Amino acid sequence: MSFIKSNGFKYLKNLLIGLGASVVMIGALGKLNSTPWGGPAITAGLMVEAFLFALLGIIGPDKDYYWEKLYPGLDQYDSNIASLTAGPTNASGPKALNAEVVENKLGGMLTELQAMSKSLGSLKALQEVDFSKTGDQLKSMNNFYSRMNDAMTALNSSLEDTKQYQAQMASLSKNLTSLNGVYGNILSAYNVKG
Repeated sequence: MSFIKSNGFKYLKNLLIGLGASVVMIGALGKLNSTPWGGPAITAGLMVEAFLFALLGIIGPDKDYYWEKLYPGLDQYDSNIASLTAGPTNASGPKALNAEVVENKLGGMLTELQAMSKSLGSLKALQEVDFSKTGDQLKSMNNFYSRMNDAMTALNSSLEDTKQYQAQMASLSKNLTSLNGVYGNILSAYNVKG
């Protein structure tokens, strides 16, 4: 039985099926064209195909996955695999598969897979970011902040100058008002004498 499961046997089986089918097609073409070799070719091809179909029926299909190695007892009809078969026993046979338990487990697995997918997407986005010029950008930002700080310092000192200028203008305005009063008094006195 191990030879039947081998890759060599599978290759030979596929090769014979392909060659038999091609002989049938070539024989059918010869028969349609009424050539003398068409009849024997189609007969030989159909016999090879009949033999191969009988062989495939006897051998049975190949299994692609051997889950019973991961879950021992899975290939037995009445096995009890915890926690997937944690349902009540019916009177006619083995324990029934508890759909709610399976659905909950699959739902939890789906949620975890979605979270992993989002995380991997974020990691992929990070992987695609080009950090090679980050140092230059940080230096430029530091230079910008230094210049901004200098400008703020200059603005602060000009604010102090502006306050002093306002104080001097207020003093000048007071002095001019006083001078206007004195000038008015002089004019009034001059007009009275004159």
